[in-house]
Amino acid sequence: MIALLTGATAFTEHRPPPRPRPPDGPLGWAGYDAARRRAADRTGEEESVVYGTGSVGGRACVLLSFEFGFLGGSLGGPTGDRLTAAYELALTRRLPLLALVATGGSRMQEGMVALTQLQRVAAASVRLRAAGIPQIAVVRDPTTGGGWATVGAGADVVLALPGAQIGFAGSRVRPPDADPYAYSAEGQFAAGQVDAVVPPGELATAVAHWLHALGPHEALPPAPVPRALPPTGEPPRTEAADAATVEAADTKPADAATEGTAGAEPANAGTEGAAGAGSTPRLPATGREAVARARDPRRPHAEAYLADCFPVRLPLHGDRSGGTDPGLLTGFGLRADGHPVAYVAQCGTPTRPAGYRAAARTIRLADRLGVPVLTLVDTPGAANDAEAERAGAGAAIADAFAAIAAARVPVTTLVIGEGGSGGALALASPDNTHVTADSYFSVIAPELAAAILKRAPSETGATADQLRLRPQDLVELGIARSIVT
Repeated sequence: MIALLTGATAFTEHRPPPRPRPPDGPLGWAGYDAARRRAADRTGEEESVVYGTGSVGGRACVLLSFEFGFLGGSLGGPTGDRLTAAYELALTRRLPLLALVATGGSRMQEGMVALTQLQRVAAASVRLRAAGIPQIAVVRDPTTGGGWATVGAGADVVLALPGAQIGFAGSRVRPPDADPYAYSAEGQFAAGQVDAVVPPGELATAVAHWLHALGPHEALPPAPVPRALPPTGEPPRTEAADAATVEAADTKPADAATEGTAGAEPANAGTEGAAGAGSTPRLPATGREAVARARDPRRPHAEAYLADCFPVRLPLHGDRSGGTDPGLLTGFGLRADGHPVAYVAQCGTPTRPAGYRAAARTIRLADRLGVPVLTLVDTPGAANDAEAERAGAGAAIADAFAAIAAARVPVTTLVIGEGGSGGALALASPDNTHVTADSYFSVIAPELAAAILKRAPSETGATADQLRLRPQDLVELGIARSIVT
């Protein structure tokens, strides 16, 4: 497996200092030494883990690989010595740790001595995490028990091989009627426990990209503000127009029919998006127009912006608590200049609790690794159905707010569509938020604001005007720094 990733690049094996072991292990388990000798003869290895230094795609790293043929890749005392030594090697050399995992869990012949190796591994992982060193796991068939619960699921990024059996409960200890899909790579991906299922032929490239994205890095520049994109079916604007931003807002009253900014064409009361090629987009004349433009299906959404920003995207998937939200995209992107950026992007749907937890996970990982963050805000608001409440909507939103507030790396935000209440604000930078001309940001959606104020539905438009939610209003109020054009 190591050769599949390193290719012709040399792998240098390391070994921890030998320690004396009592005959047949710490429990004096009859036949244990003989079983170890047979495993060594069969595999050519002295233990179930090999570790050392190597390179994947030109990126140096510490690799550790389980040999399942050696007593089922189980963890015993000598395995713990090797695992902790691998983490310490990564810490000392400040190299990312890449774990290739295939294990059945703790070694029965060493009893509790084997089980406590999980605590040693967890402590070594925590030290590496505190030092800002990334950990990547590639989980193979099978990865179960304590090895999955530490080296595997404890990694920053988890990649799985197709069809691999993955789960805390191994095949011999799970309920007889358990759904096998839940214990598969694909099932764990669906549950948000695995970031990607990667075929063997694509694994080396995927790992190389992740090593590049996660670092360690020297100081990285903030994520640049993305350029505004034209509505679907319209040609892109010139480079000069794409680079422009509108720093000052119009100060005319909300019902003026020709509001705009210097150099911009007059706005009209329709629902058009950006102006044609080479032009600055018109700004909405009223709040109701701003809302209509943000809800126009021709408006570009998160996928288009991410594709424009990053030639290479590496998705992070799921909240690690059993949930996923297809309406929120998270991961790391590599810009054209090679610099990595972590991204969190709403896709225009109500964001679910799993989405906020996934966002917080991504932001905290980026912060720990010193990678700047880009958030794209586009939601009518947080999901407010009963299932969202049962899933902890309030706590999840609070966690996203806290992740942004605690971030030491620069966070750049672009509102690309709807900015609906706290469900949108939870992912916005407090001091570096920008807006597009076809977006709005409001204390709450105008329809809900009218309902709260006990107004008739026919007054929704007038309520939108009063809320001062247009892009130019947001700049004037100091909520946004610029209107990106």
